[in-house]
Amino acid sequence: MDSADTDIDGEDVRRVVTLAVDVLKGADAPAWEAKAGTLEWTCWETLEHLADDLFTYAARFGLSKPPTDTLLPFRTSSDRSGGPANVIFVDRAAGPDGLLTVLEACGGLMASVLRTTPSTTVSYHVFGPSDPEGFAAMAVVETLVHTHDIAQGLNRQWSPLRELCLRVLRKLFPHVTVRGDAWHNLLWATGRTALPDRPRLTEWRWYGTRSE
Repeated sequence: MDSADTDIDGEDVRRVVTLAVDVLKGADAPAWEAKAGTLEWTCWETLEHLADDLFTYAARFGLSKPPTDTLLPFRTSSDRSGGPANVIFVDRAAGPDGLLTVLEACGGLMASVLRTTPSTTVSYHVFGPSDPEGFAAMAVVETLVHTHDIAQGLNRQWSPLRELCLRVLRKLFPHVTVRGDAWHNLLWATGRTALPDRPRLTEWRWYGTRSE
């Protein structure tokens, strides 16, 4: 497989976050309290979680030697029992526009950090230590699938770029045989849907690349 088939970088993160913001903007504030797809979180909570993912991924590479066996010692909390435990929360008074602004800012931070971090740097993830390109791919997957969750709750249509879906499948899901539409395969690989020949997954994971 040519390396170009799996290359992911900060500009891919910036692009997918921009597309997500464009799809989700304009929804009324009450709509953000609906459940996000099949998740137990609301659309608002899910977007905070996504912003939190992007921020904490970026923060790892702010260190000259990121930890490879533990998370950074941020204090996390949840607004309610059953809600996501985050570092990042958005001022409710800022409304949906403020929520999307924070997402865009965290995506931009992630993109900027990826551009300046040496490719051999390795940092911790629960699925195994990974390099900047691996974290770029994780950020893209998080954005793709959580935008799907939120779009379901907001009754929006989200149809991301298939070539980007295919690249992250090849990068992080080498165990998945891609047949047909790459986006539908990614939704299956992340437990969001069934495929005609494959039941919906109740457990799933990805495999980040570790630099040696």
